[in-house]
Amino acid sequence: MSTTLSEQELQRRDALAKLAALGIDPYPAEAFEVNVTAKDILENYERDKLNYKNISIAGRMMGRRVMGNASFIELQDATGRIQAYLKRDDLCPEEDKTLYNTVFKKLLDIGDFLGIKGFVFTTNTGEISVHVQQLTLLSKSLKPLPVVKSADGKTFDAVTDPEFRYRQRYVDLVVNPQVRETFVKVSKVKTAIRNFLNERGALEVDTPVLQSIPGGAAARPFITHHNALDIPLYLRIANELYLKRLIVGGYDWVYEFSRNFRNEGMDRTHNPEFTVLEFYTAYKDYLWMMDITEKLFEHVAIETNGTAKLQVGDKEINFTAPYPRVSIYDAIKEHTGFEVDGLDESGLREVCKQLGIPTDESMGKGKLIDEIFGEKCEHHYIQPTFIIDYPVEMSPLTKKHRSKPGLVERFELMINGKELANAYSELNDPIDQRIRFEEQLKLMERGDDEAMFIDYDFLRALEYGMPPTSGIGIGIDRLAMLMTNQQSIQDVLFFPQMRPEKVLKQAGTGDYTAQGIPEEWIPVLQKMGLNTIDALKAANPNKVFNDLGGLRKKMKLEIPMPTKDEVLRWFE
Repeated sequence: MSTTLSEQELQRRDALAKLAALGIDPYPAEAFEVNVTAKDILENYERDKLNYKNISIAGRMMGRRVMGNASFIELQDATGRIQAYLKRDDLCPEEDKTLYNTVFKKLLDIGDFLGIKGFVFTTNTGEISVHVQQLTLLSKSLKPLPVVKSADGKTFDAVTDPEFRYRQRYVDLVVNPQVRETFVKVSKVKTAIRNFLNERGALEVDTPVLQSIPGGAAARPFITHHNALDIPLYLRIANELYLKRLIVGGYDWVYEFSRNFRNEGMDRTHNPEFTVLEFYTAYKDYLWMMDITEKLFEHVAIETNGTAKLQVGDKEINFTAPYPRVSIYDAIKEHTGFEVDGLDESGLREVCKQLGIPTDESMGKGKLIDEIFGEKCEHHYIQPTFIIDYPVEMSPLTKKHRSKPGLVERFELMINGKELANAYSELNDPIDQRIRFEEQLKLMERGDDEAMFIDYDFLRALEYGMPPTSGIGIGIDRLAMLMTNQQSIQDVLFFPQMRPEKVLKQAGTGDYTAQGIPEEWIPVLQKMGLNTIDALKAANPNKVFNDLGGLRKKMKLEIPMPTKDEVLRWFE
């Protein structure tokens, strides 16, 4: 991020001042009434021309072709782009032609928001366009947008630099229309889920984001401090325990789109702030939950994309129910050859050693099994598959299996080699739950910073009685990645977490002269955008030399031109 203004930014600020001098407010307060969109015009004009004789539309000017007394612009609103035609004498029917000759041609820029009133027509080349009768500046853009070419609804030379796109998402959305479409589809995913659950009688609720105990998952929390109460608080890592409290309170089916926070690593499938859907249903078990989950995923795929078969990267994934069900022990046996059922902690460590999986002393039996599955099995499950019946050590909130000692009634839904959902027959025995929490406390004492805290209020709630319940957590961001065919979680989050942006401070006169640059050439280099010594040294010396000559002539500078050898020494 530079603190200095480029030549284009200076020119736009000069235009801003000239607009004000003409009595034109570049940021007017009054509303501009819009009665049509670009998409509406393009889709419906041909069959209903009479309805487009008096239209009002607004958007950004994304292109301009000036041809003397007539011009064309590309106007972009939230639905797409449409061409507009401006004729000087129509826009300025009186003798004063300032609005066209000065304001439109000289003081407006690409990126400015304009309000247009007029009528729709078809040009001689067959393009549906808006004939402008009134033009209003709604907002002046002071920064130039990246140049992106488009034709026939397709974008060429799109901005692809991830650092720029994620950090300046507002620009990414303007210049890359396919990105806007991705986020529309992300919204459809959430709407489809809400409709599915609401139609079946589920109740959407809200639970605390700031929690005194970070419960409901095994993860490292973010810690903050409440000044008035003088207590530490945690950003929630999960909302599970609060939703179960609501089941205790008498609701049969509750759900929440929960914004969760985990102080862990970042990669293409992990962001420290993310969205999870959790829902809990009384009088159900994990077998029912598998049935409803596969129906939900099939529904979301169809509602979002019109089909249950989706292209994800180079793979086709079929979300049509039902999905296969494989026990975690069978999965490990199939993909490693090891039978880990019945092994103690030392035996599991030996298996990890033979498989080349690193371990440490903080890992208990459950964590070791999780590492084996994650490293050697998970990536094999491309089509939707339920991995079921986990060992009790991996699942402190889960009910023991009804017929298999040592296991719990839990499943994870794997799709495209990643976990998309995690579900249980929920543990509702308060005594057993207390024992499980105490075992987690022992892991915490061994150094496992992802072990669960003991939530005594939740234990108290269970002691009042919770009916048999099944619950699930679904990673909404990962689901959105699948539904939109995106390979990185950053592409389905409007504003993904990033490192702080470096602020580039402009070099001073002494910094330039220390490089052997004469003072009279410093403003020229700054006009070229070389506002730091690092920027200068990163430039092409030959191009800098040539540009100096061009600007010397353009700026009519009465100073001697440095030799090429002198310029080259500036880069040493």
